[in-house]
Amino acid sequence: MLARSLISRKRDGGRITPDEWQELSDEYLRGDVPDYQMAAFLMAVFLRGLDGGETEALTRTMLESGERLSPPHSGLPRVDKRSTGGVGDKVSLVLAPLVAACGVAVPMMSGRGLGHTGGTLDKLESIPGFRTDLTLAQARAQMAELGCVLIGQTAEIAPLDRRLYALRDATATVESIPLIAASIMSKKLAEDLTGLVLDIKQGSGAFLPGTERGLELARTMIELGASHGCPVVALLTAMDRPLGHACGNALEVEEAVHALRGEGPADLMAVTYALGVEMLLLTRVETDPAAARTRLEAAIGSGSAASLFQRVIEAQGGNPGIVDDPAVLPQAPASAVLRAERPGTVLRVEPRAVGLGVIALGGGRTRMDDRVDPAVGFVITAKPGMSVQEGEAIATIYGRDADGLERGRRALLEAITIGDAGDAPPPLPLLGWRVTSEGAERIQQS
Repeated sequence: MLARSLISRKRDGGRITPDEWQELSDEYLRGDVPDYQMAAFLMAVFLRGLDGGETEALTRTMLESGERLSPPHSGLPRVDKRSTGGVGDKVSLVLAPLVAACGVAVPMMSGRGLGHTGGTLDKLESIPGFRTDLTLAQARAQMAELGCVLIGQTAEIAPLDRRLYALRDATATVESIPLIAASIMSKKLAEDLTGLVLDIKQGSGAFLPGTERGLELARTMIELGASHGCPVVALLTAMDRPLGHACGNALEVEEAVHALRGEGPADLMAVTYALGVEMLLLTRVETDPAAARTRLEAAIGSGSAASLFQRVIEAQGGNPGIVDDPAVLPQAPASAVLRAERPGTVLRVEPRAVGLGVIALGGGRTRMDDRVDPAVGFVITAKPGMSVQEGEAIATIYGRDADGLERGRRALLEAITIGDAGDAPPPLPLLGWRVTSEGAERIQQS
């Protein structure tokens, strides 16, 4: 009867106590509460919300439903980064080995793509042989050896979150700030971090497009981190256009390799360096932002970041040769160049339409059990504000066959708008806001 009582109470705007969260969790994980009742409860939470105390109690209940990564003590601070998801967002592939090469332990736990957004695990698994399903024991051993591991949520970590997320996806209750915050923070706190940096996307391609919602999510997770002794810093970054050029799993891995060699697109590197600076400052490896940026650039320039990525790939069963020769990655059998149909200015490159185009090619999923083709996708050279001539190449489509290429072409024609320069809407600043426990401030554009 507990579940029914809590459903009706939350439906009517009431509160759930910490003891009740724990009892509901125990009954659900034992199978005493069926999925349909938990789905109804999640919808009530989605519609009525949770206050700060309820969100903290849910986070703690999720965290304590499983084990912790707790890497062996190495004397190194531990830091992770989490993005709320976007299109072309391959930052984690660059950032984890880069920051680890600067003397910080990075236990990076990531997720899969769903809907129009891509997932870090899908990108990593496009590397031949790469395993993201390490056990906690294997992850701990790799952290001790390399100071970096790139994994998915294991069965041992926050099992309540794993089950609730599947229900949230099936019941359209993902976009709830308390549920998002509790889900993310329960997994990150299980890593026993020294600090956490958040990349909260804003714009038309984000799960929470508006700035105010992004700031609210940032503040919620900062408060959750503080209550567990884990300082959190959040950056709000633009997702009103894809990040970088490549969109699609293997294509994004290749672009990440180029970034680790110092050849990445300017927007990708700007976001990567901004997050990396915050990670080094949180762990006090550096205390000055300029020095932190210099240290990151040195790790790229020396090749140490790319070398560490190779070692991580090899340790997790993948082919490290992809760092020397990205052609080892899966290759789509068909490709076609998309050309501008008129002269003018690129007014927009709509990320949501691009992400749905990747799905249409077979490179994404609309359900968690969908299979993903790692080779397909787009490389889009067009950026908002760019002047183009009629017939100029603005993107390349990679697909399985002619039908796939045509689906990709239609998606890009919908996503990319070319018009007169005066009609161009102002893009969001790439780096919009910085949020800490002390408040939020706009980031000065350089």
